[in-house]
Amino acid sequence: MAKEQLSQELSARMEREKADRSYADQSCADSMAHRRHSSNKPGSVWRPRFAKDIDRILYSPYYNRYTDKTQVFSLTRNDDITRRSLHVQLVSRIARTIGRALNLNLDLIEAIALGHDIGHTPFAHCGEVYLNELYNSHTGRFFNHNIHSARVLDKIFPLNLTLQTLSGIAGHNGEIELAEYHPVPMDSFEDFEAELEKAYTIKGYANKIQPNTLEGNVVRISDIIAYLGKDRQDAASIQMVDNRQFSDSVIGSVNSEIINNLVVNIIENSYGKPYIKLDEEHFKAVQSYKKENYAMIYATEPGRAILNRVVKPMMQEIYEQMLDDLIQDKQNSPILLHHVDYVNQTRYPRVVRYGRGEPNEIVVDYIASMTDDYLIDLHRYLFPNSNYYVEYTGYFNDLYEQRGRISGQLTMDQPI
Repeated sequence: MAKEQLSQELSARMEREKADRSYADQSCADSMAHRRHSSNKPGSVWRPRFAKDIDRILYSPYYNRYTDKTQVFSLTRNDDITRRSLHVQLVSRIARTIGRALNLNLDLIEAIALGHDIGHTPFAHCGEVYLNELYNSHTGRFFNHNIHSARVLDKIFPLNLTLQTLSGIAGHNGEIELAEYHPVPMDSFEDFEAELEKAYTIKGYANKIQPNTLEGNVVRISDIIAYLGKDRQDAASIQMVDNRQFSDSVIGSVNSEIINNLVVNIIENSYGKPYIKLDEEHFKAVQSYKKENYAMIYATEPGRAILNRVVKPMMQEIYEQMLDDLIQDKQNSPILLHHVDYVNQTRYPRVVRYGRGEPNEIVVDYIASMTDDYLIDLHRYLFPNSNYYVEYTGYFNDLYEQRGRISGQLTMDQPI
């Protein structure tokens, strides 16, 4: 499938309108930035308001933890597959490409993209499912990574981000694809808090929250574009599937084609409009590819059985132990030393101390903050005699297997 290009008509129009600045401005201007706590320093010519959000997210204590959080393939040591740190960069790059073409606010786009998964659990969506089950069984409330990402950047670390950035992060859910993305007005932090509370108390509500800007909607659809073809590429990289097994349609078959063709189609159908849109053919292709990914990758991912059999009960044991430690106020517990104390030492401003909330909420904050390796190491520390054991697939497993087969064959062929 050849890579699509913008129509000559639209290209000429974009060049003309950019030159004379006559384009329809649908962007969220910096002057519209709304913070929970007003500041006497609204921004400057070299560091606008939404650029401050980018900096605060990048330098936030949990940003480093993206590096060791699974995107899709857990328990696999392979630097060529996507970790969550790369994923947010890919989302940012794709979204900024679209945003530049549509004359949107690139700083706001980057802030939302870089922060959108900062509240994600270890072990990808399996970890999210496990933590939600535990939290819900104890409290009746629901855990969703998009809502928790907003909590990390607004409550655990009160960074005073703009409402527009937080709305985009909470409304980013890339599991739900739409043919058209329309901003949903949200003018106050009171409305924002009410929406988040519904996500905690109404099952599935977290998927219904929509960003309040076009920039947020660009990030939302870019999240899908970023993983749709990249997950296929990664699956082929670990020899889970052959690329030729996947469909080839109007949006292409390899990652670069999929990204290019979806971006071009979005620009073609969204330029100058108050919404983000894919045409029907491309939208149906996205839906079809997602279903194919679920059937051929996510449902059969090699580590999933181990996660369900081993990591799930490990997380449960950690949850119950940390909850008991909090209730018993055990001062030498990791949840106090490595989590509560750490947050209080690194959060700014230090006006109100973290850690005085409902115990289950604090346990959820702790587990969601963990990287894959941290959770495994913590379980080993807490339960040194446990029968649960996680073994990663290494770089040379296939060579070990091949050497074993050769060795076995040579042994059998030796004369008695």
